[in-house]
Amino acid sequence: MTETQAAVSLDTHFPAVHLRPPAHWINDPNGLVFHDGHYHVFFQYNPHSARHAAMHWGHFRSPDLIHWELLPVALAPTPGGDDEGGVWSGNAVSHDGRLTAFYSARHPGRWHQPVTSAVSYDGGTTFTKRGRLLIPDAPEGTTMFRDPYVWRDGDRWRMLVGAALADGRGAAVEYTSDDLDAWSYRGVFLAGPPQPLPDGRNTEEGWECAQYVAFADGTGAVLASAWDPEEGASCTVYWPGCEEDGEFRATAPRLLDHGPDFYAPALLRAPDGRWLMWAWIWEARDEERVGAPSTWTDEVGWAGMLSLPRELEPGPDGGLIQRPARELLALRGERRIAASGQASAEQPVDLGEVSRATDLTVSLEPGARLRLLTSSDGSEYLDIVHQLVSGRLVVDRDHASLDSRAKGGRWHLPPEGHTATLRILLDHSVAEIFTGSGRTLTLRLYPTGDGPWRLQMSSAGAASAAYAIAAWDLTAPDRPAA
Repeated sequence: MTETQAAVSLDTHFPAVHLRPPAHWINDPNGLVFHDGHYHVFFQYNPHSARHAAMHWGHFRSPDLIHWELLPVALAPTPGGDDEGGVWSGNAVSHDGRLTAFYSARHPGRWHQPVTSAVSYDGGTTFTKRGRLLIPDAPEGTTMFRDPYVWRDGDRWRMLVGAALADGRGAAVEYTSDDLDAWSYRGVFLAGPPQPLPDGRNTEEGWECAQYVAFADGTGAVLASAWDPEEGASCTVYWPGCEEDGEFRATAPRLLDHGPDFYAPALLRAPDGRWLMWAWIWEARDEERVGAPSTWTDEVGWAGMLSLPRELEPGPDGGLIQRPARELLALRGERRIAASGQASAEQPVDLGEVSRATDLTVSLEPGARLRLLTSSDGSEYLDIVHQLVSGRLVVDRDHASLDSRAKGGRWHLPPEGHTATLRILLDHSVAEIFTGSGRTLTLRLYPTGDGPWRLQMSSAGAASAAYAIAAWDLTAPDRPAA
C-alpha cells in the first residue's frame, strides 16, 4: 500500500460501494459499453494526485454490475502527441470483436478539443491510438467543442459533440460515419440559449458531455452538462422530445438531478435493452469551484466518485424516470430497521442505528421529517422534510458536517403527491435520493462524528405525521485491484 493509499484508508468519507480507484482524482465516466460479456466503465483519472490534471482513462469492468474489477489504466497522454494535454472525455462502442474508444484530445496549443480514437482487441486492457485526429477542427461558429458520444443507428454511426456557439447558445453538434473512421459534419442537432431551471440554475452557454437516449416508443432525450464560461461546471440537464428530419424537436429543459453534486452523466445500452447511466459525483469540500485545488482533498489523497448505475425510462409526462439499477438489490445485507407510525416535533421517534453504507426505503406524509444523526450529541445531521404546505421535499445539509470546510445548502425536489416515497442510497459521504416518480437528488456530506449513525423521525409544521421506513446495510463484494 502506498503512502497516499494509506491516508485514504483512514478517511471515513471514502465510499464502500460507489466506483472509484483506491486513491487520487477521478471525474467523468467515459466509454460505457457492454463488450465480450462484461460491462466496461472507463473514467477520467489522474493516477498521480488528487487534483484535476494529467487526464488518463481508468477502467473498471463487471459481469453483473455488482462484482467490479479495477483494470490497469486504459489510455494515457502521449508526450508530444495530439493528446499530450490529456485524454479527455468521450465514449466507446463494441463492433466486430473490438472496442473503439472516442475521446477529446487536449493540447495546450488549442482552444478546442478535437476528436480522436483508439482501438482495443483485448477487452480494453490495451489500446492502439489512431495516430491522427479523427475530427481535427471544430465547426465554424463554435467557441467550445469537446466530448464525443457515438452510437449505432441502423446501418450508420452517429456522433454528438458538446459545444458552445458564438451567438451564446449551448449546442450538441452531429457527425455521421459508415465505418467509424471517416466522419461527415451534419450540423446542429440541438441548440438553445441559457434557459432558467429550478433553484436559480440555467442551461448555460456551453454543453459538455452531450448524450442521446432514444426509446422504443419514439420518444427520446438529449442529456448535457451545463457549462458556464466563467464558473465552469454547473448542473445536468435534459431536453425531452423526438427526432424529426435529422433534428431533435425538444420541449422545455429539465434538471436531470436536483442536487448540487452530480455531473457528466453517460449512457450505456445493456444487452437486455435497458438504458443505464452513470455520472461523476464531485467533492463539496473547500475548493473554490469544481476542479479547483482543495487543501482538504490534497490532505486525504482522493477526490470524486462515480454514481451508482441508474436505469432510465420514458415517463408519462415526457420526462425521464430514473431508478437504481435493479442489480443493486443484491448489495442489501442485514436489515437494521423496519418501522412505521406517527411522529411529532415534541415526541421524535428514535428508529435506531444504521450503517454508513445503507439502503433506505421511506414513506413520508406531509410534515414528516427524517433526520440522519451523525454525532452522538445530535448537533450534526442531515434532514429530509416533506413540506406540509408546498408538498416539496427539502434536503438540508447545513448541519451535516461540523467541519467548517464542508459545503452546506438546502435543495428541493418537486411535490410527489400526498405521500412521498423515497429510496435513499447512503455511502459514507454521499446520498443518492430517488423519488417514487423517478426524480433524483444527489449530494455530498462529510460527517465528523466517530460514533454510530442513527435515524430519527419527527414532524415539521404539523401536529404529527405518518411514516414508514426500512433500512438495510449496503455490502460491496471484494474488488480485485489492478
